[in-house]
Amino acid sequence: MEIEKLSNSIDAKAYLKKLGVDSGGINILASKMSTHILYIKDLHVGGANILKQDALSIGADLAVPRGTVTALTPLVDCILIATAKQLKTLSKKELSQPFGLKEVAKKISKLYKINKPVHAQVMGIINANDDSFFEGSRFVDSKAIDAVVKMIDDGVTIIDIGGVSSAPNTSSVSIDEELKRVKPIIDAIKEKKLYEKIKFSIDSYEPKVIEYALKNAFKIVNDITGLENDEVCKLCAKYEAKVIIMHMQGTPLTMQVEPKYDSILSDIYQFFEQRIQKAESFGVKDIVLDVGIGFGKSLEHNLILIKHLENFLSLDKELLVGASRKSIIDKVYPAPIQDRLAGTLALHLEAIQNGASIVRVHDVYEHVQAIKVKEALDKI
Repeated sequence: MEIEKLSNSIDAKAYLKKLGVDSGGINILASKMSTHILYIKDLHVGGANILKQDALSIGADLAVPRGTVTALTPLVDCILIATAKQLKTLSKKELSQPFGLKEVAKKISKLYKINKPVHAQVMGIINANDDSFFEGSRFVDSKAIDAVVKMIDDGVTIIDIGGVSSAPNTSSVSIDEELKRVKPIIDAIKEKKLYEKIKFSIDSYEPKVIEYALKNAFKIVNDITGLENDEVCKLCAKYEAKVIIMHMQGTPLTMQVEPKYDSILSDIYQFFEQRIQKAESFGVKDIVLDVGIGFGKSLEHNLILIKHLENFLSLDKELLVGASRKSIIDKVYPAPIQDRLAGTLALHLEAIQNGASIVRVHDVYEHVQAIKVKEALDKI
């Protein structure tokens, strides 16, 4: 007899099928093979005591502060540890309980149904300006098209074209200047019918620039203001464009001046809920969410967002992460921008592991290769 320790990240259903488990039991057993950890904040102490007993009764557990049993404080934070099957049971059981547990049950019912994407797309970056933070992404005219063609050959899925830098402390440029920068690239993409090979995204929040791109075969709008402008919403609905809603605290000029949050995960989750509702009210149907790495976040904020990205999957939208060569890497391991590829790959692979289905990158070839290797590992 031999006993082997398997990774917790295996494809549980594939292993059970290979084992010869009855088809009816595969889903049941698979739901017992992954553990979920849910952090619950400000739960009524009475609700915490009920949830603790209910969790224990089905083999799950709830970590609570000392003094919860005697109701030392009216509200407590707690950590629920349970399998998907146990969460499903609790989501039904707590619906009839008091002390806010009905809301807990509703949230749990969303969380245990989460499925991580099985494939990640690579979005390449083309900047038609001379002040983007990474010099290697700056291209103009024919050189931009050469870069587009190379990215396509390297396996890119989407290319994001922008004419204005959004790096910290950068000032804005006129709308006409922004359009002047991106127009030749957009025109060349259309003329050469490159849009037939991959999808193109316009990195802008200006309606005039966005409409020109959408009129000329672009299918995606990457809006760092998260659809703040109603006119952008209208254009995206009119052209049936996919929209990337990004979170940013402040503006590029001010966003890195002591960014603060009550709770980084909850605050951004609520922002997304509001902007999704706004987008859908205008008729926008295809939505991607971007937590905005480096846009009004400290090092700790950025790391938390990547580590706990799965939190946002319950919004039932694709997730995009763009950490390519950003200062988050320099703060962990000091390195100039041109030497941050390794750190970028580490962050993006972690993001994909935690639910990202799109990564926005400067280095397409390296990311396509890394993702293919990761996906090969995931199939084992």
